[in-house]
Amino acid sequence: MGFAVDESGQDLIEYALLLAFVCIASAAMFIGAGASMKNIWQVADTNLSQAASAVS
Repeated sequence: MGFAVDESGQDLIEYALLLAFVCIASAAMFIGAGASMKNIWQVADTNLSQAASAVS
């Protein structure tokens, strides 16, 4: 009966869940940012290739 009233570990579980949420959210953000960065690098590469062709 004392186990149901004791809340000493509740904050630890809440912090662990919050940390898990932050980790999952940041992983999703990095995956999305990776696709954007790939697109940016491809556009930059194309522009640099065209500029090098125009100069030569």
